[in-house]
Amino acid sequence: MSDRPAALPDDMAGLLAEPRRRKILEWLQEEGSARVRDLSAAFQVSEATIRQDLERLEKEGHVTREHGGAHLNRIPLQAGSMVLQHMENMDKKRKIGAYAASLVRDGETLILDAGTTTTEVATRLVDRTNLTVITNALNIAIILGAIPGFAIHLPGGQFKSPTLSISGDKAVDYFQNIYAGKLFLATAGVGPESGLTYPSFADLELKKAMINAASHVYLVADSTKINKSSFTRLGALELIHSFVTDDGISDRDAKEFDRRGIELLIAT
Repeated sequence: MSDRPAALPDDMAGLLAEPRRRKILEWLQEEGSARVRDLSAAFQVSEATIRQDLERLEKEGHVTREHGGAHLNRIPLQAGSMVLQHMENMDKKRKIGAYAASLVRDGETLILDAGTTTTEVATRLVDRTNLTVITNALNIAIILGAIPGFAIHLPGGQFKSPTLSISGDKAVDYFQNIYAGKLFLATAGVGPESGLTYPSFADLELKKAMINAASHVYLVADSTKINKSSFTRLGALELIHSFVTDDGISDRDAKEFDRRGIELLIAT
């Protein structure tokens, strides 16, 4: 089940300005802030080019530039109200959350990744009994932490405001000694060629540690993320056992997941 995290192929370095700015914004929506030098190295363009990109994003109202980098504008409001980024396609995500939650039995130990779809899973687990839940998502810990009989565990590490999650080396180390029956994993993009992809490098090792800690890995993602590639690559499709998605998946893609030996579960 191991597959070494790696960046996407070098074609990312040749992105035109507008696609590159979209990827930079996705990075900031994941991390909250970024340094010019880090973005320059990741996208393999000059720091002057990155500064121009950030200037454009600032003019569009997305970010505020600061010395050496930029930060996302909506962080204080989001963190204070516990609102996540990426609230689009919520009808699909709610159906997926309900289906995924139906796979959880009383008394189980499971890992819930951070994200809007995994949050939908969490909200539908409140009628279970005696669950042990390990999560890197602060909002999920709050949702489930008040349920009598639930044991909720959070790793240590660095707090990421846009995703309301805990990240970093301490979080990775925490999962080294964890064993769970099921992991519900989030993703930014999934496809036969690109595999599982994410907006930045920060959480790749953490997600790998979660995968290694679980007996069965369920990817939960709506169909708009199929054949979509984000910036960094966690690994191939074979990292997961089951894929819970909605009925927007094409027959062709469904057959490809089946060919790869991945159980496809359609939420309707």
